[in-house]
Amino acid sequence: MEKNYKLNSHVVMKKPHACGTNEWVVTRMGVDIKIKCVSCGREIMMDRIEFEKKLKKVLGDNNE
Repeated sequence: MEKNYKLNSHVVMKKPHACGTNEWVVTRMGVDIKIKCVSCGREIMMDRIEFEKKLKKVLGDNNE
């Protein structure tokens, strides 16, 4: 199953963040991917392989 995500996509990760939500926004893409928590605003970076392992689903993008 291929998961299509791009810049500003809302994604759901497998494990929730410490603040209680598991919804994130992709803010940077490259070899590393930076995601920002929708609830508390914390940003984290991880490599693409780790991100794809932890990704549950893509909700859509926020480019409207």
